[in-house]
Amino acid sequence: MNSKYVNSTFVISSVIAGLLAISNVTFAAAADEKKPEKEKCYGIAKKSLNDCGTAKHTCAGKASGDNLPDEWKYEPKGSCEKMGGSLKAGSAPSDKRS
Repeated sequence: MNSKYVNSTFVISSVIAGLLAISNVTFAAAADEKKPEKEKCYGIAKKSLNDCGTAKHTCAGKASGDNLPDEWKYEPKGSCEKMGGSLKAGSAPSDKRS
């Protein structure tokens, strides 16, 4: 095989690989920027649908009842209290539930 052909093929392959790597990094950064901020919202989790542990248990999905004041779920920032939840553990949910 001609060494010029091998070298040009290698260069072209390297350029394509570099462009793909740059596009993946750019895409990952853009995806991170689009993630909405989340906050813990207490008192809205339904039985077995909480996001994480409490003083009573260590795992997600272990809530023993609906809307317990120490059970929480991640919700988009600013939406918790609109849903009737609280931003503090153990606080009674507000009466704004729909």
